[in-house]
Amino acid sequence: MPTPHACAHQHPGRATRPSHRAGSRPTITDRFLAFDAQHPYVYRALERLTAQRLASGATRIGLKALFEDLRWQLPEGIRGLNNNFTALYARKLIADHPHWAPAFELRRRRTP
Repeated sequence: MPTPHACAHQHPGRATRPSHRAGSRPTITDRFLAFDAQHPYVYRALERLTAQRLASGATRIGLKALFEDLRWQLPEGIRGLNNNFTALYARKLIADHPHWAPAFELRRRRTP
């Protein structure tokens, strides 16, 4: 199983990097990186849903709405699909698909 640190190195320059605070609790970014490494199909599904919405004429997309769609599509659900990850998935989608940036509204991050 890839570690969160390994995942961060696969995507240089990405805003999602694990914390390096010794003895600290895992941050949202740490938990996101671990979840994303263990469940890559979630990101692929979010890419597919985003592409479908944009192709149908949507100009704005909310990741929380995509999360809810994804929860309905997967019969057993996804344990650990945390709404705190929506902003990080939006940033990852924009990093991989910069032309999608206008569809997402991002706010400045307050915490790692």
